Amino acid sequence: MAELSDAASKRLTTERTTWLCTVRPDGSPHVTPVWFVYRDDTWWISTQEGNRKTRNLIAEPRVSLALPDGDAPLVAEGRAVVHRELHPEIVAAFAEKYDGWDLTEPGYGSGASVLVEVPVTRWLLAGEAH
Repeated sequence: MAELSDAASKRLTTERTTWLCTVRPDGSPHVTPVWFVYRDDTWWISTQEGNRKTRNLIAEPRVSLALPDGDAPLVAEGRAVVHRELHPEIVAAFAEKYDGWDLTEPGYGSGASVLVEVPVTRWLLAGEAH
């Protein structure tokens, strides 16, 4: 797997939004901006169990994630796992990153909150555009 630069690693901890690409049942792509936490070569995404992206992930776990930047894009691939049990350490990481946001509180969306775990299987772009 590609080695990430210090600048790329910093972006993964400070950027607030990444683009998640899932696969619809008809095979077409579904791209959405999502909040995320990145730790130990794994992206964690918070969403609701009834959202289109969650339904896509349950049927087809292959995903791409991207932090766009014309000079230093980060694009990863992985296989998503949807967790209905909310891991306390990840909930705390979201609260720290997003100014106290508690993803366990009922909110907008479709159903209960879930966590999506995406270990990186491959970096397509690791912070350098070539």
